[in-house]
Amino acid sequence: MKTNEELQKDVQNAIKWEPQLHAAEIGVTAKEGVITLMGTVNAYYKKLEAENAAKNVDGVKAVVQEIEVRYSNSPKSDEDIANDVLKALKDNWSVPDDKIQVKVEEGWITLEGQVTWNYQKEAADQAVIYLPGVKGLTNHIMIKAEIQNEIDKKNVQRALASNWALHSENIFIKVDGTEVTLTGSVSSIYQKDLAEKIVWKTPGIWSVNNQLVVEHKYAISE
Repeated sequence: MKTNEELQKDVQNAIKWEPQLHAAEIGVTAKEGVITLMGTVNAYYKKLEAENAAKNVDGVKAVVQEIEVRYSNSPKSDEDIANDVLKALKDNWSVPDDKIQVKVEEGWITLEGQVTWNYQKEAADQAVIYLPGVKGLTNHIMIKAEIQNEIDKKNVQRALASNWALHSENIFIKVDGTEVTLTGSVSSIYQKDLAEKIVWKTPGIWSVNNQLVVEHKYAISE
């Protein structure tokens, strides 16, 4: 059972051990499992790394992102960023770039379109987050699988049970056509996200409704 101060320290240590964040000044507050991250970084992917480091800490229920991305050099124009994004998507063999539309506004990228697999959607993310000038990313790409076979609930259960990082006995699965709904509890946001990623690998899924609750007890500190 952690106090707010203990959780805050755990998150601070997790961020400190990220090699790309050693020079970044990131502030952390904690209140009943909700972590707020503050400060500035010089690349968008570093903002994501700080967030992911916080999510991996046991007991974190939610992360509020207030980190600002500031580039030391002259900022790139939205047109230049858009051209870089289009090239990055085209160069990534996992991304069907002809299925994706790109919008850039004040350094913030929005991706839209439709692909057949979730790994293609994730690959689009990874292709652009390291580009200079990027300040944020919203991925609205839809999944529409070509496979129409009925989703086997037992296959999803086995996939979750095979991962050592999850306590799958606390996760419940409901299959409705091409949608899978997850309910139950996990002990960190990392586990919640991991469960969803595992489920997405099942052929035929169009959507995952992740209703997993992060549960952790906290000591009251004065």
